[in-house]
Amino acid sequence: MTGLLVLLCGLLGLAIGSFLNVVIWRVPRKLSVVRPPSHCPQCETPIRPSDNVPVVSWLVLSGKCRQCGNPIPVRYPLVEAGCGVLFVVVAARFGASWALPAYLVLAAALLAISLIDLEHFIVPDRITGPLTVAALALLGLAAAADGKGWRYGRTLLGGVAFFAFLLLLNLLYPRGMGMGDVKLSFSLGLYLGWLGWGQVFLGGFLAFLLGAVVGVALIATGVKGRKDFVPFGPFLALGTMITILWGSPILRWYTGS
Repeated sequence: MTGLLVLLCGLLGLAIGSFLNVVIWRVPRKLSVVRPPSHCPQCETPIRPSDNVPVVSWLVLSGKCRQCGNPIPVRYPLVEAGCGVLFVVVAARFGASWALPAYLVLAAALLAISLIDLEHFIVPDRITGPLTVAALALLGLAAAADGKGWRYGRTLLGGVAFFAFLLLLNLLYPRGMGMGDVKLSFSLGLYLGWLGWGQVFLGGFLAFLLGAVVGVALIATGVKGRKDFVPFGPFLALGTMITILWGSPILRWYTGS
């Protein structure tokens, strides 16, 4: 059953990844993600269902629009495959638990947020808002189904704590991160709080550690200057996902227990 669940989640991730490509393109441009249907941005020809199969269609079409031959960026199949991989590892981590849907939603949202932030330097409210609602609803349902109301209480406190910490940093040093990162931190704190207080701390620590290491590397190689802005959203996302997937063994190693 676990193997079947992982397989189904992987296929679902490929399909969700196809939709994420629409989200990544349209949300920063304040366009609807529903209408019009998927189409070539060059010739505006609607994409056939047979040409919209995740990863496979891009390979069959050699990365070009069937109608006008306009190149389709390799990012599209990479997002689809990446979402599929994320869904596989999340399904393997949580199995057939009530919390699984919540963490699948998180994985998809963080993939879209990271790519948007890297390209446009924004963490869109149009994604963080629904993500927060989904976290509250799905984790609440999981707590009710498992009969662990106390866990949902810790979840809420984790969200408040993570949000308060990043809000304080933003107020002290506004150039360090944007309010979009602060808003996102509440959702991340909810997901980390569900797992434990150690995970809340570790998720934040890893985000700042990864951000510092990459930032220093970019400056040392001349890719970025000291005053250049580096988006923090992807590091929040990466630190959170590492903690969710491998946080428990990391904390056990750290504490020696």
